[in-house]
Amino acid sequence: MIGFLRGKLVYKAPPFLILDVQGVGYELEAPMTTFYDLPALNEDIKLHTHLVVREDAHSLFGFSTPADRALFRTLIKVSGVGPKLALTILSGQSAEEFHRCIHDNDTLALVRLPGVGKKTAERLVIEMRDRLPDLAESSSASISSSSTIPVIGNPKQEAISALCSLGYKPLDASKMVQNINIEGKSCEDIIRLALQGALK
Repeated sequence: MIGFLRGKLVYKAPPFLILDVQGVGYELEAPMTTFYDLPALNEDIKLHTHLVVREDAHSLFGFSTPADRALFRTLIKVSGVGPKLALTILSGQSAEEFHRCIHDNDTLALVRLPGVGKKTAERLVIEMRDRLPDLAESSSASISSSSTIPVIGNPKQEAISALCSLGYKPLDASKMVQNINIEGKSCEDIIRLALQGALK
């Protein structure tokens, strides 16, 4: 098991990033909560990781805090919730917002996330309620963050592509960023505003 990686951030295009660890490039998938904390390219970072092994692929997931990784690990234990949906949940809500939804039985807020239907939301509330105290005890230490820089290319198109990767349909993703003033904003900024607007 790979517990964490420390290296140079050489590529980021949500939900993917590449970490150069002593000459080896590790490709990871990460939720937007982690992308918001990423430093500029070519800066050193440490990410807490979780490896998912399947017959057809080995997927490595990265998180800025142990608490986010703990929540991810707990989410994928819920019936019907795989790694991709767990990333979507972590991208659409902060850990604190998710805890509030579970505590308040707020299935309506959960259903607003792509891929989360009514039955899945109800299952999350039921199965996660007893597990939240354990998550609350997880360490919340995070990597130090610095200002991010835009992904090379068109930040708006990169944001739409990232939203599609999180489970939104292309038309819906386009609508989500349509009314956002993107001038001077990075891909991560646009995604953050789009997700905030979608959950209102």
